[in-house]
Amino acid sequence: MAYSSSASAIVLAGGRSRRLGQDKRRLRVFGPDQPTLLERTVNTATQLCADVVVVLNDPESWPHLPGRLVPDLYADGGPLGGIYSGLQAAQFETALVLACDMPFLNPALLQAMLARPGEYDVLMPRSLGTQRTRNAHAVEPLHAVYRRSCLAPIQQLLEQGERQVTALLDVVRVAFMEPDEIRRYDPEGRSFVNINTLEQLREAGLG
Repeated sequence: MAYSSSASAIVLAGGRSRRLGQDKRRLRVFGPDQPTLLERTVNTATQLCADVVVVLNDPESWPHLPGRLVPDLYADGGPLGGIYSGLQAAQFETALVLACDMPFLNPALLQAMLARPGEYDVLMPRSLGTQRTRNAHAVEPLHAVYRRSCLAPIQQLLEQGERQVTALLDVVRVAFMEPDEIRRYDPEGRSFVNINTLEQLREAGLG
C-alpha cells in the first residue's frame, strides 16, 4: 500500500451519537481488546496520509490519538462544518475525509481515490446500492476526497444555514468514482457501511 506524502486525512468525530444512545466513537466492534471505531479510523488514515486531522470537541478525552485534534469551527455545523474545520487545518491541498463510524474501511480503495487525477474540487464514490442510500444523490460524502478550493463555497453555505454536505455538489467541480471502479477494490461496498443505530450495528454483523 502506497503512502501519500502530499495529502491530508480528516477524520470527522464531532457527532453526538444521539441515535445510537452511546458514544459510537468508543465502540469496540471487533472485540473488547480491539481499538475503538475512532482509533481504527485514525490508524487507517495514518497509514495513508502524511498529515492527519481529527475534528472533535473533546480532545482531552483522546490524548493518545495520533494526528492533530482540532475543534469544530461552526457550532452545530454538522458534517459540513466538520469538513470546513478539517480543511482549514489541513496541511495539504488535497484531503481524504472520513467519518469515524465506518468499521470496514478499505485502504486499497482509499489509496485509489487519493491517486485519482483530475480537475475537481470533490471526488465522491457513488453508492453501490447494497445498502440504504444515504441521500438523493446516492453518493458517499463522508468517504471522499476534498480540496481546499472547497473552503470558500462551504463557508458560504454554512453562513446561509446549510448543513447538508450534498448542497456542495451544486457549487463546486465534482468527480464521481463509479460503482464498477469501486468493485475492483470492494465488491460488496462494505467500505460505506456506517454505524448510527443499533439496527445498523446488527446489520453489519457487529452487534
